[in-house]
Amino acid sequence: MASNRRSIMIVAGTRPEAIKLAPVFWNLDKLGVDYTFVWSGQHYHYEMSRIFFEQLGLPEPDIDLDTRSGSHAEQTAKIMVSVEKAIEELKPSIVVAEGDTNTTLAVALTSVKKLVPFAHVEAGLRSWDRTMPEEINRILADAAAELHFAPTGLAAINLMHEGIPLRKIHITGNTIVDVVYKFKDHVARQGRWLLNKLGLEPHSYILVTVHRQENTDYPQRLGNIVKALIELSKQYPIVFPIHPRTVSRLQSYRLWSQLSSHENIYLLKPLGYFQFLGLLMNSLIVLTDSGGVQEEACTLKVPTLTLRYNTERPETVLVGTNRVIGREARRIVEEAIKAINSRSQIVSNAESVSNPLGDGRAGERIAIVLSNAVENHIQIEAIDSRENPYITYALLDLHDLGEIAKSVGDIVALYDERGTSILDLSRAHKIVIRLPRSRVVSK
Repeated sequence: MASNRRSIMIVAGTRPEAIKLAPVFWNLDKLGVDYTFVWSGQHYHYEMSRIFFEQLGLPEPDIDLDTRSGSHAEQTAKIMVSVEKAIEELKPSIVVAEGDTNTTLAVALTSVKKLVPFAHVEAGLRSWDRTMPEEINRILADAAAELHFAPTGLAAINLMHEGIPLRKIHITGNTIVDVVYKFKDHVARQGRWLLNKLGLEPHSYILVTVHRQENTDYPQRLGNIVKALIELSKQYPIVFPIHPRTVSRLQSYRLWSQLSSHENIYLLKPLGYFQFLGLLMNSLIVLTDSGGVQEEACTLKVPTLTLRYNTERPETVLVGTNRVIGREARRIVEEAIKAINSRSQIVSNAESVSNPLGDGRAGERIAIVLSNAVENHIQIEAIDSRENPYITYALLDLHDLGEIAKSVGDIVALYDERGTSILDLSRAHKIVIRLPRSRVVSK
């Protein structure tokens, strides 16, 4: 590296985080920007993940915190303490994390407490379900961030309605699209190899992933999913790579034998990332409760049924590849058959429009913003409001904006003539700015 001080500290600790941050690493390397990689070890010890890192072209971590598992509070606290020490040692100009895990929350809180700007990759996603630990993590990480890398316009609109100034929001696309596009040929080869091993034909089977706490920790909910899979297996092979947590719950609820006794249900150990994408690419449809799989399936144009009652990826529903169907057994079966019967139309429709998640250049955009932020000496913002301590919001017609926004206002929301949220200032009719109350009164 060019100096002892590395300008950007990037922290990850789970496989999905590493996957989605890979394009940021690739593009920082292209720009010649200094960075340090810290691995929290929330889910995987680095030594157990070395091959995965090499496949994605990830750098070797400079620091491995080796946090491992624990309760939400215990795990978050351990990561915060370790990240604080790393910040004190490395003295970065900016700290970056991705997503909605306990690692992300811990990094966001620790960075802002140490007065180091935090940048959030995949900012603005909202399921509006506050029972989800991930939702709370997202909200708090965004509240702490100075830079928000929103994957879509809808994510950016969510942020602006939480009071984030538009100048802090950058719509970049989703980095998972970068990864899928880069490795698509390799994924196709992995898929063919795995299908030969399983004795399956392309587009002949239903792929399943279930791992979320909201499904696995409730016997009736998991039982409903198992019942639906058994019913569907009478017509189609079911390929189910099973998360260790799900295996444990299936066994404790006495559901494991029900699944394993059916020869048309293929229960697999967790797969490598490219192997899984290969299975996804060749599946008839996918049943999942994973946010990442919704994104990957949308990018690969695979019809998706989400086994939840909400999603933080509504763009996949709007484009037609995804339906959120809940977890009642009868509905799962009915929706699966419907999706299979209309598969060709779903795929055709998806191919006729642009991917709502991006064009495969998200990592490039993020790297450029980070590089510029370091060059411009980004800092956590403070305010001197001695003269005008009453900060409030004003809704103004765009033509009335005048000197207010230029001198003291911060644009936080834009609306068109119908009152609908938009992001294009040139089309805005109404604008919300944050400013001292006395300026509104004097206006």
